[in-house]
Amino acid sequence: MKGLAGVRVLDFSDQIAGPYCSKLFVDAGAEVIKVESPGGDSLRRWSATGANLRGKDSALFTFLNAGKQSVVGAAADPHVESLVATADLVVEAHGLESDAGEHLDVAGLRDAHPSLVVLSITPYGLNGPWADRLATEFTLQAESGSIGVRGLMGKQPFQAGGRVSEWAAGTFGAVAALPALFRARATGKGEHIDLSILETANMVFTNFSESMNRLMNGSPDDPPIAFLAQSVETPSIEPTADGFVGFCTNSRQQFSDFLLMIERQDLQEDEQLAQFAGRLMRFDEWNEIMRGWLTKKTTAEAIERASLLRIPVAPVCNGETVQTHEQLMARGVFLPDAEGRFVQPRRPYRIDDVDPPAPRPAPRLGADTRSAAFSSAASTAGEALGARSSPAERPARGNDTADPLPLAGLRVLDMTAWWAGPSASHMLAIFGAEVIHVESAGRPDGMRMVGGMMAAHYSDWWEASTHFLHANSNKLGVTLDLSKPKGLELVENLIVECDAIIENFTPRVLDNFGLSWDRVKELNPKALMMRMPAFGLSGPWRDNTGFAQTMEQLSGLAWVTGHPGDQPRIPRGPCDPVAGMHGTFAFLVALAERVASGHGHHVESTMVEGALNIAAEQLVEWSAYGNLMQREGNRSPLAAPQGLYPCADGQPGMEKWLALSVSTDAQWRALRLALGDPEWAMDSAFETRAGRHEAHDAIDEHLCDWTRKRERAGIVAELRALGIPASEVADQCRLLQTNPQIRARSFFEAPEHPVVGAMPLPSLPFRYASIDRWLRTPAPTIGQDNQRVLCGILGLSPGELRDLEAEGVIGTRPEGL
Repeated sequence: MKGLAGVRVLDFSDQIAGPYCSKLFVDAGAEVIKVESPGGDSLRRWSATGANLRGKDSALFTFLNAGKQSVVGAAADPHVESLVATADLVVEAHGLESDAGEHLDVAGLRDAHPSLVVLSITPYGLNGPWADRLATEFTLQAESGSIGVRGLMGKQPFQAGGRVSEWAAGTFGAVAALPALFRARATGKGEHIDLSILETANMVFTNFSESMNRLMNGSPDDPPIAFLAQSVETPSIEPTADGFVGFCTNSRQQFSDFLLMIERQDLQEDEQLAQFAGRLMRFDEWNEIMRGWLTKKTTAEAIERASLLRIPVAPVCNGETVQTHEQLMARGVFLPDAEGRFVQPRRPYRIDDVDPPAPRPAPRLGADTRSAAFSSAASTAGEALGARSSPAERPARGNDTADPLPLAGLRVLDMTAWWAGPSASHMLAIFGAEVIHVESAGRPDGMRMVGGMMAAHYSDWWEASTHFLHANSNKLGVTLDLSKPKGLELVENLIVECDAIIENFTPRVLDNFGLSWDRVKELNPKALMMRMPAFGLSGPWRDNTGFAQTMEQLSGLAWVTGHPGDQPRIPRGPCDPVAGMHGTFAFLVALAERVASGHGHHVESTMVEGALNIAAEQLVEWSAYGNLMQREGNRSPLAAPQGLYPCADGQPGMEKWLALSVSTDAQWRALRLALGDPEWAMDSAFETRAGRHEAHDAIDEHLCDWTRKRERAGIVAELRALGIPASEVADQCRLLQTNPQIRARSFFEAPEHPVVGAMPLPSLPFRYASIDRWLRTPAPTIGQDNQRVLCGILGLSPGELRDLEAEGVIGTRPEGL
């Protein structure tokens, strides 16, 4: 497979976000050159568990940078300038307190190299009032609304463990960069992509709380009431006789089946318990009901029973136990690194049923400096670009090279549902593809049903689901009942007219309709087919249902989320968009491959393997050093003190939390000054982060005494003025009203929808310099484009369309309502 062979990436970044972005490129065949300072990427010397590295590069650095080259230098050095002249993509990531990546003169680079694509990953984005603000992963989660959504009622909320915002930013960055690179190769016009980790955190963690709260208030205007407060899902991770097991019940049917499983059919008519809010109101009673059954069963017994009822279920794994999960072992998901020091997850997608190659070694610091300087001096930029074959070309269906959207002219049949799959096809629509979303009136996209919470304000409540409104904007929408012969025939006719098909059902669903890869190839030999099952197309869990919660439970992300004295808790959401972005990237790699091969390709991109990649730190720490990462609540090995501290303007049960993250010794000295240099803070042991970690509990007590006497806004302003990362724990329902950075960057866009109006929705956590807005058209109402697609593309007559509606093959309203 050629994949992205011939693409050259220069990576000036440090730590996780930028290196994970360029890892996705190198794993797809691109040449990635890592440009490092003489001290090297700080991750070379990092272990989350404090392991003795014995002079070797860390396991996490090795995982993120395997297969890359390393050049020591700076952007202004002649040998690095020569490399830039031959590059397709330059990646920079800086601004986090843990990050030492170089700041580039992007304007100068683009002036000198007009076809260059530059990706900038920063905490807040490159413009706006907070652009230069100090940040850590923790303060970004606080400001994005992430921490505010997560926690037991009346208790201290908590961060999502595992630095997920940074991993997700790298994933979004790769997806943002590759279409721009395609367009640059086709037109000679480069791009500058400005990605915000704050916006990434809002996208992956808050489940569109800002928009959902407005819908619950019945208006797109600023809401008078914040209906959504911190909570935990239930049922979710629950104790068993020998550990923990994880469930999710996203639909009413799944909850009803859960009651059947725990032998409480008598509660199936309890309308309050059937609702998420009702279970929270009766939280203690409900926990006692569940645990009366679950604590008498082993985890294996609970999984077996839930699987029979098709309830999404998984064991709660960590860096040690995930390696022995039967599905992951059967599929060969874990591979040794090139030196055999540790185990790592493989690339999260497969093309044409071929396993990814084995990991290559990570580079020694500066190992390629001399060879890179020599090869750069020996060739001009023009010669180098001419020698490399183009990885992709503009889709054949459109010839207007003036169109700024990289995928204009591509037509995609979107047979996905819920969030992970639709978010992948949504990204293709964002970049200009014509995406036709297929559902049926009898079985609408399950994510529409979330709109039931808005029924008090919208009679057509199935059109008022925030996730559906976001993930299906820019798409066309048709209804086709595939269980009817005419519906299946029309889907097959659409396959003939499309460049690609994407679906994310359990494998048995399309198999039952006869829509196998062999059938797709027979209908359209040039079509791409991407399948996005939860657990893969093979293995004993092949047909198990899985959602984001399931992946968080299985991958280990839940294991490191929550307070140390509590059970594991799910991060709540990131595995859906992360799966979608991995799927999008895999699709784009296959699109490049089609240019080289001239025929279609089959892509398998699984939710679980995407989750395992962003949770990889736990696995490599355990397999390299024998150290198990644990829950730390709101603390972190990257900062001390770090945590949430109550302020004077809160009250019991409704605290105003200050998020504080002291990541350097200089910041500690500044904090000590703000405190008035009290005697307790003068302990010499506190001069180092390790010493402050050791005394964290005592330091926290003193800090709480200090913050309780002061209002939060004043503390934030004072500490920020001293260069200390400090933030409020933002209300996830009121970011548009309270966050000037979110407003300044126009992160929220409001396409006019026929049912919900101009509802503000998050757009994307990155901006192209050449494109003003992403959400061009609202999500379609159910069956909205039946005529446009079935008559306009397939050539049906108005009479035939009426017959299809009379026969129930198509429809414009959910059946049974």
